Amino acid sequence: MKIKSKLKTFFFLDDEFDENYEESYEKVEPVKPQKQQPAKVQNVVSLQSVQKSSSSKVILVEPKSYDEAQDITDDLKNKRAVVVNLQRLSFEEGRQIVDFLSGAVYALGGDIQKIGSSIFLCTPDNVEISGNISELVQDQEFQDTRW
Repeated sequence: MKIKSKLKTFFFLDDEFDENYEESYEKVEPVKPQKQQPAKVQNVVSLQSVQKSSSSKVILVEPKSYDEAQDITDDLKNKRAVVVNLQRLSFEEGRQIVDFLSGAVYALGGDIQKIGSSIFLCTPDNVEISGNISELVQDQEFQDTRW
């Protein structure tokens, strides 16, 4: 039985324990999974997206008929500002174009302003207009044909 008792002792199957033997355990705290903090929202905008979204083109148009009002609206839909010179049209055709462009600009959320005699600036929603141009009282004696 000596071999049997040695095997039991070797494999700790023996019920006899040494009274002087003290087991020392280290207290180990269970590892808590760390909460992932939400990523901070950064206000970073790609420079390429800014360049694509804000167009710096200004189109100058001198329409010869009412039919060109749709072409002007297409430029506004493509986020381009348009300066419209109506001086070569009759008053009635010019009024019709301004009415059409006013509706288009309103639908697109843009703005239309008179910047001169029969000259209008139409801008889409990505262009901000600041300042005013005062309308001068035009007397016949002060008009100059060169302007």
